[in-house]
Amino acid sequence: MNASRIPSTLGTGGATPTGRPRRSSRETLQDAATELFLEQGYEQTTVDDIARRAGVARATFFNYFPAKGDLLWADLDPVLESLPSALAAQPTGESPAIGVRTALVSLTGQVPVAPVLLVERLTIGAAAEAAHAGLPRMHGVDVALRRFTLSRTHARDGIPEAFAAGATGVLLAVGRRWLAAGSDRGSLGAAVDAGLAPLTDAFAPLLPPA
Repeated sequence: MNASRIPSTLGTGGATPTGRPRRSSRETLQDAATELFLEQGYEQTTVDDIARRAGVARATFFNYFPAKGDLLWADLDPVLESLPSALAAQPTGESPAIGVRTALVSLTGQVPVAPVLLVERLTIGAAAEAAHAGLPRMHGVDVALRRFTLSRTHARDGIPEAFAAGATGVLLAVGRRWLAAGSDRGSLGAAVDAGLAPLTDAFAPLLPPA
């Protein structure tokens, strides 16, 4: 369980706190949702419940999350959103297959612990919603990888697209296995690196640098 997403109920020196620690509205909503999903389940928790527990207006919720299901991916969204800039920072003069591997390993290495809501998605009754909310995110990964690969090589005939789709599939498969691995799951970055290694080795000669 990602303890960092559950606010402590104990104050310093044993004193009882008078309210939540100062946090952003986004973090407070995430904490409130995590508490409620674990207490009463995903389907039984409404947006109004989450806003009320967080102490914010219902409209504030939608300033940060378009839908309730987006809370399930909230811890990973900043990492996924950083992918285009991480790809753009990769050096030219090497196969884009190598750049994709480097960028994905670097970004996933920034995930310190498994997001509690994705780990507990079966327990809280949110497995289907987690998968549904994950689809546009994996599509976004595929688009970013495809654009980068096409821009960094003259290879065509569907090879860049096939590599991008394969790398996206590896990321998804490795991520699911990592979430299910339990307390000894290790580093997500290391798992992604191992998963991408054979794909990169196979495609790098087919994707020479432009």
